[in-house]
Amino acid sequence: MNNIFHFKEFKIDQSDCAMKVNTDGVLLAALVQAKNPQRILDIGTGTGLISLMLAQRFETASIDAVEIDENAAKRAGINFKESPFASRLTSIHSSIEDFFSSTNESYDLIISNPPFFINSLKSEDFTKEIARHTSQDFFENLLDHSVIKLGPNGCLVMILPIETSILIEKLVEKNTNLHLNEIIMIQSFDDSKPHRKILKIGLNPTELNLNKFVIYEAQGIYSSEYQNLLKDFFTIF
Repeated sequence: MNNIFHFKEFKIDQSDCAMKVNTDGVLLAALVQAKNPQRILDIGTGTGLISLMLAQRFETASIDAVEIDENAAKRAGINFKESPFASRLTSIHSSIEDFFSSTNESYDLIISNPPFFINSLKSEDFTKEIARHTSQDFFENLLDHSVIKLGPNGCLVMILPIETSILIEKLVEKNTNLHLNEIIMIQSFDDSKPHRKILKIGLNPTELNLNKFVIYEAQGIYSSEYQNLLKDFFTIF
């Protein structure tokens, strides 16, 4: 199996990573809107995909990429070193709790394609379990620490399955320091139900911006908006 995924400006070696390059991570990194962020934190970086895409998009940003799985953190570090953006990318092997307690940095953007399955059946493969499973505590910690670590105009952005997103929206509602600023509904087809949401959460209240994004025009044919979004990254466009 070929573990190398080639993008236009960098490559991803997926060896030793439980979670491979996937559509969710690609869409999150390409769709997130931020005003010239200088400091970015990528929580659960995995292969380093999101950090690399953001480094390409935001040419002056420095990015800290935190990963709890040691092998994945090492692999992300290698991917960073072999990219044109090496000087602006740092791979950190740590849990988010330990990382947040050890840094005084503030961030313009905190981004995460987090573990999806809350309190569900655990995988027999431990590395996949770390990458795919979490508890409500993970998200509560992430939200609480984001209040402290976000700069004044910073935002936290995540891509989530619909059920998990509903939980996060409720947690944000209870947190008086955070506000839901934007929801992007991700749909496979124009007439299909959303299967993912991108949530943008900030410290400042704004009018909630609701959008949708459609991946396919027809079976096996990418939509024009998908192609336009990823033409700077994918070699097929």
